[in-house]
Amino acid sequence: MINQLKPLIGKLCTFAKDRMGFKYPPKLFLKKDAENSQLALGRTAHYNPDEKSITLFVSNRHPKDILRSFAHELVHHTQNLRGDLNPEKMANMTKNYAQDNEHMRNMEKEAYLKGNMCFRDWEDSLDNKELFTIKLAESMHLKEKNKMTTKVTKKFLRETIRKILAEELNSVEEEQMTIGDMAK
Repeated sequence: MINQLKPLIGKLCTFAKDRMGFKYPPKLFLKKDAENSQLALGRTAHYNPDEKSITLFVSNRHPKDILRSFAHELVHHTQNLRGDLNPEKMANMTKNYAQDNEHMRNMEKEAYLKGNMCFRDWEDSLDNKELFTIKLAESMHLKEKNKMTTKVTKKFLRETIRKILAEELNSVEEEQMTIGDMAK
């Protein structure tokens, strides 16, 4: 799944950069954590303002959910670059910072609203989403040097894509990559 997700992350980041106005993308870590994925309220993502990095937890998650988390964290990256996540402004960071710290509550409100709306607008801007997914899967997994030896039907493609996504999701430990690598 990660190979199919990378170009989508890159395209979403480019869209978000234009929308949110940040100058450069964050570092990105994709983390496989099977134990976390079994928790009903496990972690989905987090932003590290000191490293200017996003970590996305990818085990047993729907790709759209991962992308939505990415958009949310890109808002935090934007907040950090404009100075809203400076230690002076963040002040008392407790476990319940989103409830106890008015400034950080407002930062979370902004990330939920702008991140989700950015994701929605980006997704709606894609032309035929199913065709995009199929073309992506074809280009990455179904190319052969000569002719295809198997008749490609929608059912065959869907089954192949599901199989590949499941295999890729299970094969990723933690991987750092640049957003530019994903947009290719």
